[in-house]
Amino acid sequence: MSMYFIGIDISKYKHDCCIISAADQKVVSKVTIKNNKAGFNELLTIIHSLANPADIRIGFESTAHYALNLELFLENSLLTFMEVNPVLISEYKKSKTLRRTKTDSVDCESIARWLMTVEYKPHSKGFYHAYSLKSLTRLRDKLIRQRSFYLVKITNVLDHTFPEFKPFFNERLSKTALYLLENYGSAEKMARMNSASYEKLRSVSRGKFSPQQFLRLKELAANTVGVNNSIFDVELNSLLSLYKSLVKEIDTIEKEINKLIEEVHPHYMSVPGIGPLSAAVIYSEYGDISNFTNPGQMLAFAGIEPGINESGTESHGGKMVKRGSSQLCYTLINWNLLSIIPIADLILQIVRKLFYINACINDEKSLKISVLSQIRKAINMLKVLKLYDFQICQFFNK
Repeated sequence: MSMYFIGIDISKYKHDCCIISAADQKVVSKVTIKNNKAGFNELLTIIHSLANPADIRIGFESTAHYALNLELFLENSLLTFMEVNPVLISEYKKSKTLRRTKTDSVDCESIARWLMTVEYKPHSKGFYHAYSLKSLTRLRDKLIRQRSFYLVKITNVLDHTFPEFKPFFNERLSKTALYLLENYGSAEKMARMNSASYEKLRSVSRGKFSPQQFLRLKELAANTVGVNNSIFDVELNSLLSLYKSLVKEIDTIEKEINKLIEEVHPHYMSVPGIGPLSAAVIYSEYGDISNFTNPGQMLAFAGIEPGINESGTESHGGKMVKRGSSQLCYTLINWNLLSIIPIADLILQIVRKLFYINACINDEKSLKISVLSQIRKAINMLKVLKLYDFQICQFFNK
């Protein structure tokens, strides 16, 4: 039975489909379906009328959330599909014609014909967990950025009202510092704190806030150069409320992420330095890492490979391309910095032997090159490693 390639151009309310036969490479039909159950059933009927599902190759561009419902429908219908980077389709179209025609009909045919030229790599199973984790981890990242934004705004208000406050707490808004801002707010109120106030502070800080610190804070509050203005008090209270709500939402999301990643439990969760949140980012962004044939492809996907530009006798390179997932890039770099920065000798020996680091920390390479080299080796370990056991350390020490 002949094989068929189906290219689908995704949009918000409709999807344009082009079906091409592998036998003669001609268009069998083009159809437009609505983005609803009736449209999906129509597509399913067409697919079943063509051939065995195993002989069907379906592809469409990665278009954020617009394709989510179709992807879930295809997976539930036991059909495979391949998501394509829109840049690849765009470059493929440029290589085939100089005309600047762009329509949904042309796009879906270009996707189908592109599918015929590459190895078919269907989306990995377990799409629900991958997409759910991707949505949650990216939402968490956005909320953390908002939380940081409000912390900066709180600092700006304190620069007006009590500029000595953050330096007293070593430039950090700790739990004790936030308690003071929520319950007292202004320097004037902090200057009037009494012994009962200290007992509450001592309880909040679990005994770490000493009487000497308490007296020093009162002295700073009494002699502050800040401005006592009720407007700033209102602004501070509003920012603190927004900050607290974000902290609560982030905590809720992290619990859900931990729950989902435990159901999947990828093998690299046993690697030191990769906790549930980092594993969730790696799993949701990479998907099935067996789809990558070498660490270089995984680096490129994360956008942390060095760019190279050669022309004639000139050659430039070294800068990271930064075209991949920023969240994945951030997670991989943070994980691998453990083996680059100075750390305890025992941990350093384990990390070096696990990741095959032969150079010292004070090598002539720059930190960026060291990190890139380290990530490449660590990613290779992710592909090979199935289960980490501390007996590996004993093996290396033999």
